[in-house]
Amino acid sequence: MPSQILIADDDAVSRDAASSILCEHGYEVSSVSSARELRHTVSAALPDLLLLDVVLPDVGGLEVLAQLKGDPRSRDVPVLMLSSQAREDASERALGLGAADYLRKPVKPRDLLARVQAQLRIRALLDRRRAALRAAEEELSRVREEAESRRKLVDILHEVTGDLAADEIYHLLARRVARALSLSRCSVILASRGDWTGVVATAFDDPALRNVSIDLTGYPEIRTALELGEPVLVEDVASSPVYDGVRAVWEAKGTKVPVRSVIALPFSLDQRQTGVFFLRRMLDEPPLTQDDVAFADEVIKAAVAAIQRARLLERTKTENARLEVLAHTDALTQVMNRRALMSRLSAEVDRARRYDSPLSLLMIDLDHFKQVNDTHGHLIGDEVLRETAALLQRTIRSVDVVARYGGEEFVVVLPETPLAGAVRFAERIRALIEQQEFGSLRVKCSVSIGVALFPDAGVDSVDDLLLRSDAALYRAKAEGRNRVML
Repeated sequence: MPSQILIADDDAVSRDAASSILCEHGYEVSSVSSARELRHTVSAALPDLLLLDVVLPDVGGLEVLAQLKGDPRSRDVPVLMLSSQAREDASERALGLGAADYLRKPVKPRDLLARVQAQLRIRALLDRRRAALRAAEEELSRVREEAESRRKLVDILHEVTGDLAADEIYHLLARRVARALSLSRCSVILASRGDWTGVVATAFDDPALRNVSIDLTGYPEIRTALELGEPVLVEDVASSPVYDGVRAVWEAKGTKVPVRSVIALPFSLDQRQTGVFFLRRMLDEPPLTQDDVAFADEVIKAAVAAIQRARLLERTKTENARLEVLAHTDALTQVMNRRALMSRLSAEVDRARRYDSPLSLLMIDLDHFKQVNDTHGHLIGDEVLRETAALLQRTIRSVDVVARYGGEEFVVVLPETPLAGAVRFAERIRALIEQQEFGSLRVKCSVSIGVALFPDAGVDSVDDLLLRSDAALYRAKAEGRNRVML
């Protein structure tokens, strides 16, 4: 799809000449001759690029430029200013207000095409970067939702297991299984494959019986379950071949076995903790069946899986907390990022409205930062950004907020601070940065600062506050930089 270019120029000859050149090279061009027509056209659909004459019959082109750059909807549209004037201050004002470039009329066709192509390439690159940023933010949102789901799962598991120790968890599960199957006896025996000795972790029929060692020689069903890693069902202890090796011992010792049937269910929490749920019914009770095995196995496997998940989630809680911090922090400067700023600023505006207290905002932009990168390289530029952020962090109060708004722009939020106090603070920051020598090359920099207050006339929301401070910042840039403006 061809790029959409809008020309705003009251000179029909210049307008038609530029339109003809651009149309010949595949661009879709529309034109207007006044600021009123321009506003109407832009409100209907934003162009990909605007050619704007400095002189329009109803409103000056520079004023129109300021309005476009002050509107979030049209702020990112690249604007090439056109003028037959030779005044350098006009071009400086235009660029200071956010114009992408400044061309003298009559414009040479080759020059016009080169400037238009360059700005459209930059615009396309910015659009791709923004799309990538949106995709990253959506992915971050998805990760956060997953983390929130995990936290909810941890809460649910805590309702079941709480902060219980392992033996208390075993007792809880033994009690639940015993009650579900109407068992008089249910124990948890901790042992591993090949062991001849086990430890009673808990016994439903005797809660005081814990951490007691038992000789597994007399419990072939437990050893078989551990060896096979599968449930073992003994419907009749008196006749089952499982006990052929110990039945003679019982008879020799005169041991009366009051147990009628048994289920031994092996489990494994991890490589270090394995064992068997040992379920029994007595002689006066109905025998256990394969259905009982299936039910108990399902309950215990689900319970063991829940314990394993809970342990895993507990281990990842610290990692989730670390990721949460990273999600709110600018990677380069280690101050709050723009996404987190918007959330915090919204809360501060709500609080200021609720308690009828002033809230000031500083929009800070490093002057001529592109020259720093071009002259000294991006690594030095990164040092300047990091040290600027650190200086701001050292200077603010504990209740204040510093955030990187984007590129070389920072925002400082000053709760319960009236406008006069904010201006004094902004002047202090400006002076500190002007005196600072940044990075290993001791680079000198300055900042322009726009200050806005909430609540104020025309400032009733977060967007209003940001727009007001941004407009003040543009004025500071336009009037020579290294200054504070309201």
